[in-house]
Amino acid sequence: MSKLLPLLVLSSLLFAQRQPLDQAWDLIAKGDRAGATRILEAVLKSTPANADAHLMLGSLLAEEGKPAEALEHLRQGVKLRPQSAEAHHALGEALKNFGQPEPARVEFLRAVTLNPNFAQARIDLGLVLLESNDFKGAAVHLDRAIVLLGRKPDSAFPRYLRAKIHTENTETQKAAALLQEAVALQPQFAEAWSDLGQTRKTLLDEPGALAAFQKSVAIDSENAIAQLRLGSEYLRQGHPHEAVAPLKIADRLKPNDQATLNSLQLALRQDGQAEEAQRVKQRLTEVLHGIDGESQNAFNALRLNNEGAELEKSGKLPEAVSKYQAAVALDPSHVGIRVNYAVAALRLGRWVEGLDQLREALKLAPGDPKITAALNDALEQAPVEFGGQGKARSARKPAKP
Repeated sequence: MSKLLPLLVLSSLLFAQRQPLDQAWDLIAKGDRAGATRILEAVLKSTPANADAHLMLGSLLAEEGKPAEALEHLRQGVKLRPQSAEAHHALGEALKNFGQPEPARVEFLRAVTLNPNFAQARIDLGLVLLESNDFKGAAVHLDRAIVLLGRKPDSAFPRYLRAKIHTENTETQKAAALLQEAVALQPQFAEAWSDLGQTRKTLLDEPGALAAFQKSVAIDSENAIAQLRLGSEYLRQGHPHEAVAPLKIADRLKPNDQATLNSLQLALRQDGQAEEAQRVKQRLTEVLHGIDGESQNAFNALRLNNEGAELEKSGKLPEAVSKYQAAVALDPSHVGIRVNYAVAALRLGRWVEGLDQLREALKLAPGDPKITAALNDALEQAPVEFGGQGKARSARKPAKP
């Protein structure tokens, strides 16, 4: 989907304000986003209640990967335009892109409630619901979007998503039909061709499956999943030599993927390349050992986190911090454990440690409102020498992992 989509939707709001918002829009169209940002900031400096400027600037900042600033402007735009479906949709888009699917779902739902014929909001809501495994809810909105868009190229994407739900429900014929429509409407839709290959494979249409996989990688040769599917299908149909090349590409694009390494070592062995097959098999063994180690680390990290939470409840903060610290060392990507570590450290007055952990947690969950609020609160209370405002510190409770 185009990154310009939220801005294109918002452009409908700008008709009545030819200057200077049209100037900003013209600069965006020309690729001068910095110039557009300067104009919008100037507008907001003189008229802080300009909802359109907030929404445009928020969308620009979102595309630049600045979650805090983007969400601040988009939320202000929604506050000023609570009945605007486009405003809610723009905020939802940013929330989704910043890894906050549940708040995004709320905004998309509000958008389609305000405007039931808002096809793009239906698609985005369907996607969020699909990713949360609410297949029934997703189907309702995707079906409506398909009807609203008709047989136009823009309807290829919701057809592709709807086909995934049919596949999940083992309705393979229906999935294949929708995917065939999707690639007919958008012949360069590589992901749809790849999924079409999978459905044809399930329907035992071997020539059709292979042709669809070949088409997918011809369109997008840098898609690891498509290359893996093509190589695996060559291997399944008894063509190990042809399988090697796409499987090697898949391995390059996504190194140490278990399924890719397994298929590649089989293809190499059947192609008579025993020595290279053995090297790949050794890599596969190492990957499997690594997966076992990561799983054990994650389990132990949760155990240490829970022990830390119990110690913190008992008032044994130094011991709790030690547990949280050990848990983070085992599972550095767990946001909840980092927040617990930060909170306990802050309660002990270990400002540098606590602030660092909150910042790391925010990197893992960009734009998360709770972590952002916690960091802002901690900075407000931290002593001046640690970059804070020196206000009194309040007690905090540990977060759930």
